[in-house]
Amino acid sequence: MLSLKSKLPAVGTTIFSVMSALANEVGAVNLSQGFPDFEANPKMIDLVNESMKKGLNQYAPMIGVATLRETIAEKTRFLYGASCDADTEITVVSGASEAIFDALACIISPNDEVIILEPAYDLYLPIITLFGGKVIPISLDSNYQIPFELLKNAINPKTKALLINSPHNPTGAILKKNDLEQLEKLLENTDIVLISDEVYEHIIFDGQSHESVMKYPKLRERSFVVSSFGKTYHTTGWKLGYCIAPPALTKELRKVHQFNTFSTNTPMQYAMAEFLKSKEEYLHLPDFYQERRDKFKKMLEATPFKILPCEGTYFQLVSYAHLSDEKDTDYTVRLTKEAKVATIPISVFYRNQTDRKVIRFCFAKKYETLEKGIENLLKSKDKLYQK
Repeated sequence: MLSLKSKLPAVGTTIFSVMSALANEVGAVNLSQGFPDFEANPKMIDLVNESMKKGLNQYAPMIGVATLRETIAEKTRFLYGASCDADTEITVVSGASEAIFDALACIISPNDEVIILEPAYDLYLPIITLFGGKVIPISLDSNYQIPFELLKNAINPKTKALLINSPHNPTGAILKKNDLEQLEKLLENTDIVLISDEVYEHIIFDGQSHESVMKYPKLRERSFVVSSFGKTYHTTGWKLGYCIAPPALTKELRKVHQFNTFSTNTPMQYAMAEFLKSKEEYLHLPDFYQERRDKFKKMLEATPFKILPCEGTYFQLVSYAHLSDEKDTDYTVRLTKEAKVATIPISVFYRNQTDRKVIRFCFAKKYETLEKGIENLLKSKDKLYQK
């Protein structure tokens, strides 16, 4: 019998796969995993087909198709006033997850400390662990804002990197201008690398603007900035994203990328380069999702849940603390089985499973899907309370 020592002994199947599988098993409305159930723009699909028919089906350049990288550079200038070199600072990758993996892989040595802000997307911790790093978790405050004094106290000579995420998954909170300015001061005169997960950059509400690291030169010079086409254009299954970083960091990231995926889907890159020219597609995205957020919140008001603020992303948190003392992991399973609505428990985004009795709904769904989910909750209203 082969004996294998796991490099990730504490890691099981991701909560998103678990809850989606349970939803399918019991016939529940799936408001758990973060993917749209509506179609992408048909023009984008046509552009992919055209690229395929033109014979653009072989390996793309390892760093990404030139026209796409140039278009990304133009988009970055337009949105954030930041100039970046398409050849030395932009890398097209197979999804934002790969970019984060590559960035952490290329900088972490055994026993390096990496600070994450919890609740944290469940990708971060396992990657840091895989490469021998030490995770230093800091809990966001009760409003899911950065506790800067705690962050300052956590920084020491072993700190290699800090991971930030705005708009924030799973909470929907966003970083403001003051937050980025405080980060600039905090990281000044250190060698700490900043990894900024900005995959929901275009899904931000109430007239607020996204404070990208690209707008802050002192942060940008030490940062990997990660973006996702899948989140922006409702094509999560395409696994297409990119990373912007200074030349020295990009050089190291590409060393990992070339032996990870090597390159990314060729016809989709050409299609995206063309589609990105339509600025209106991403400029109107906040309105598109805010309408869904507002309608879904209105629907939720008929339930006994306490609705928490959502400033960005397509996730809505609610508290059930006044309804039940059950662990959130148990509560979400019971809701899926008995009320036929699948959600995500927030405790899984904490290393120590901190349970604030909060669950996450995804509202990147057709209105009929959201309406069916609310209908199921209202029909099973008694199930929302602890038995």
